Amino acid sequence: MKKNLTTVQFRGTADQEEQLIAVIDKYRGTKGAMMPVLQEAQDIYGYLPIEVQKIIANKMNVSLEEIYGITSFYSQFVLNPKGEFSISVCLGTACYVKGSQDILEEIVSEIGVQSGSTSSDGKYSLEATRCVGACGLAPVMIVNENVYGRVKKEEVAGILAKYK
Repeated sequence: MKKNLTTVQFRGTADQEEQLIAVIDKYRGTKGAMMPVLQEAQDIYGYLPIEVQKIIANKMNVSLEEIYGITSFYSQFVLNPKGEFSISVCLGTACYVKGSQDILEEIVSEIGVQSGSTSSDGKYSLEATRCVGACGLAPVMIVNENVYGRVKKEEVAGILAKYK
């Protein structure tokens, strides 16, 4: 699955960069250290923007392409910041059969954000997910920690209105 880089402006702080450099120094020269460095970098920033990937590549003397290859391959790494309102739509089998693709398309239409992206103002992020374990409520959409079950396409605008 291709991950999109976002257009949200990077807002890293000097303190975060200092923490990142400390992590890199801690693992410097350790074989197989790239995964823990990336995991800890994501813990510091909440995601792995290209600016952070460049720092890691430079300080660990590897190519940016190698870093991006790892971050875009493993689903544990997040390349976009989460929006103030993080929206997920389950596309697992039960949800998909009951129309979750239509719900996803309606959300895209309502908020103007593609799946895997964050709005430029940082308000919304949208993800299509696999099974969320709520098959009895299919189709399911989640906004932050709020789970909406048996969602109909016509209800999407009303649900999203709560988060405007």
